[in-house]
Amino acid sequence: MTLPANDAFTLGLAHDETRRPHQSRSRSLPRSPSPKISFSSSKSTVTATHTSRVERGLARRASKHTSSNRHKDGSGALADGLHNSFTKAIQPPLQEIEEKREDSPTPSPPNPIQKVDWEIPRKLLHSSIGFLTLYLYYSNGSPRPVVVSLGTALVAIIAPADLIRLRSPRFEKIYERCLGFLMRESEKKSTNGVIWYILGVVFVLASFPLDIAVVSILILSWADTSASTFGRLWGKRTRALPRTFLGLPFAPRKSLAGFIAASLTGALTAIAFWGWFAPIVNRPEVSWTWADGFSVSSAAKDHILESAKRRGSLDFGGWVGLGIIGVFAGIVSGVAEALDLGTVDDNLSLPVISGTCLCGLFKLFGYVSS
Repeated sequence: MTLPANDAFTLGLAHDETRRPHQSRSRSLPRSPSPKISFSSSKSTVTATHTSRVERGLARRASKHTSSNRHKDGSGALADGLHNSFTKAIQPPLQEIEEKREDSPTPSPPNPIQKVDWEIPRKLLHSSIGFLTLYLYYSNGSPRPVVVSLGTALVAIIAPADLIRLRSPRFEKIYERCLGFLMRESEKKSTNGVIWYILGVVFVLASFPLDIAVVSILILSWADTSASTFGRLWGKRTRALPRTFLGLPFAPRKSLAGFIAASLTGALTAIAFWGWFAPIVNRPEVSWTWADGFSVSSAAKDHILESAKRRGSLDFGGWVGLGIIGVFAGIVSGVAEALDLGTVDDNLSLPVISGTCLCGLFKLFGYVSS
């Protein structure tokens, strides 16, 4: 006798259960696979994990419900419908979140704080030359021995050592081990700034009157140092100087803070020297005095003295003359320190330019006052 198909299927299930009682009916059906969702960020990973857990839970429920009802209708339409509806409902929002995260700009890392190199040993040496110059002037020293000593040291020791340093890597290591803390990074592959410094000092001492030469060296020693210090301190908070002004080229790295610092230092240096320090020393070769004003040649000076006796005073003496010197020296110091003269180092250009301009000012007002 032939059994109906449904009865045969029921008997087969019963026969299997008698043979394997420890296995459940739900293990006879494969588990519905869960869709895999991956994201790049940590938040997306957490969301995807939670979603996978929800999907697996719904899939288990659908699988159990399907296994209990499959023997009735022979299909898993309900589980498939639930799985498909859940996938359609959850995937579009997750895809939209992922697209928004991809379109959002990646925040740039914060700029690292740049450490400022204050060049303290170099600035101390730079500034000390000014005090040494004042001491030599106060002790009534002659500029000639200073010029001879510096010139001899430059020609015999400093310049040859710098030349060997640039051509011998072994000597360069020894040189920088001893004097590298006084050098800038740009000078380690080019001429040392000390050479230009000595050249500027020797030139002004040999070319200008002694008091003007001393003030030029003081401007080199102190105005240049103050411009570098305040430029590094407040340069980023102020505007940069224009590339050109009245036909004068300015260096692009120079700032308004450095220019103001150099101008104020140069003005105060000139006022303090001719208004206070020079009268204390009382040397005969002085280009300006409080009572006589600007000095000129002997013939013009006699004419000035005669006219002074009639008027009772000289022009451009006292606070008027000292104010003119201070303002002019300040402008010259700031401009000379900020100039861009190509390969010419400011250790050479600063004393030469300031000394030349001061010498021209003294001669001009000396003749005008006559």
